[in-house]
Amino acid sequence: MANDTPNGNGAAAAEAAPTMNALVQYIKDFSFENPKAPRALGQQAQQGPQMSLQVNVSSTGLGGDDYETVLQLEGKAELAGETLFAFDLSYGGVFRLLNIPEEHIHPVLVIDCARLLFPFARQIIAEAVQNGGFPPFYVPSIDFAQLFQQRMAELQAQGGAANS
Repeated sequence: MANDTPNGNGAAAAEAAPTMNALVQYIKDFSFENPKAPRALGQQAQQGPQMSLQVNVSSTGLGGDDYETVLQLEGKAELAGETLFAFDLSYGGVFRLLNIPEEHIHPVLVIDCARLLFPFARQIIAEAVQNGGFPPFYVPSIDFAQLFQQRMAELQAQGGAANS
């Protein structure tokens, strides 16, 4: 009973299992602006700033089974119409995808790989904001599957409008 499949191909089945491996992660581009310092540092304690955040995920094939996923987070805090701080982070990773069907590769890259990159990008932003003299700003959790579904719906709507 050493084989775990009826046809005796347990090793072959294990080799064909879908896998995703993170090979490397890195800051691709990062900017933090604190345009009103030091004057703005006291203002934010008096009342909470208005926060905005934009999220984008992109992926690129690097050849073979290797792909790059880049998570871009851009945000700012404003108070009375003036920017307290702003950040723009592109945080990337190289992932090796094995035995994943072609139609599933893009969703894996923009959902699962982005989900793996997110905690590291979130920490970079929190530390930069804190080093800028503000309380750390923790980017709220992001549902990358929902973002992917919204993007696919937008693309379908655009395609439907273009065909009308």
